[in-house]
Amino acid sequence: MHKVTRIALFLVLLVSVPQGYATNVAGAAESSDESQIRMLLQTQAEAWNRGDIDAFMEGYWKSDETAFIGANGITRGWLAVLDRYKKTYSGRKAMGRLTFSGLEVHVLCRDAALVIGQFRLDRESDKPAGIFTLDFRKFPEGWRIIVDHTTGFAATDRGA
Repeated sequence: MHKVTRIALFLVLLVSVPQGYATNVAGAAESSDESQIRMLLQTQAEAWNRGDIDAFMEGYWKSDETAFIGANGITRGWLAVLDRYKKTYSGRKAMGRLTFSGLEVHVLCRDAALVIGQFRLDRESDKPAGIFTLDFRKFPEGWRIIVDHTTGFAATDRGA
């Protein structure tokens, strides 16, 4: 096909694409990404509530660069974060039942997203709660948390 004909055909196709089509395609991709991230968080909560910290950690990037930031400082590396969870939540009683709420998923680009939300643990003796910010990246295996910044509310801030 002649070069000028190809350019003309491209322009005709470009003009004939309905307005908003590109936006709808991008919006659908973002929606799919948001759904995938929400599903990952749901899967994490289900794993937690089964007492399966190893499965819970599947939502994190398996890298030495993964970071958890909390009241006790920064924990670096996937294995160190896993060890932190296992030490802090040494059994089902300490783990309680995890729920997430108020989730805001912000897809920043095709391979990065930010999630803001709240967590609550329902345990026999208390109900710790707090807020978090999760930095997600999309890898070939799917979306994974690369940075988790979690802040627990003081017991007097939230009541029981």
